Amino acid sequence: MAVQRTGAPPTHAPDLPALGGKSSYRERVADALRAAMVAGELRPGEVYSAPTLAARFGVSATPVREAMLDLAKEGLVDTVPNKGFRVTAVSEKQLDEYTHVRALIEIPTVVGLAGTADPVSLEALRPAAREIVHAAVAGDLIAYVEADTRFHLGLLALAGNAHLVEVVGDLRKRSRLYGLTALVKEGRLLASAQEHLDLLDALLDRDKRAVREIMTRHLGHVRGLWAAHD
Repeated sequence: MAVQRTGAPPTHAPDLPALGGKSSYRERVADALRAAMVAGELRPGEVYSAPTLAARFGVSATPVREAMLDLAKEGLVDTVPNKGFRVTAVSEKQLDEYTHVRALIEIPTVVGLAGTADPVSLEALRPAAREIVHAAVAGDLIAYVEADTRFHLGLLALAGNAHLVEVVGDLRKRSRLYGLTALVKEGRLLASAQEHLDLLDALLDRDKRAVREIMTRHLGHVRGLWAAHD
């Protein structure tokens, strides 16, 4: 069942993944909703009702409402009395700032991993990288964002700085990748997805120059191709 916007006629909505694999429906719903917002499938300014979202997940409205309240605390949605939740907007300036901070943190950190990361730990990230590629082929943007988040935060975690991972995770939650839908239609998302596998190979080769080039290009996509408004 598709998600419908409160107060508006039915329209195409994100196919949120079925729940499973986590002990808390609330956590799983919150993760999927964050991914839908980042992917731009839940649009800024639109109001979405908890009961409609709950119907899609096949659960009661309570865990969905609780998850949305968690997202409200993070500043990702605003509550609309008697209607639901409105997705908050992100300005072009904010997107620029988020990407700039991410580049300052992620590029040198990942380049450093080319000389320090355990090859076994790097290989453990390959399934997530492949999942990103599969999601790109399928055009499943929510799965793409979720796998992309796991990959990048998992990679940064190898640096051993939990606070750094937390900061980047928060920046990723606040970002919006409005251009992903267009990239899927144009068949261009797969090339960006492949970069995750290329990055792993460069890290395993201890090629710091290649790692820097891939990371710089990849984060450029976040603000250029991926975050371009429709």
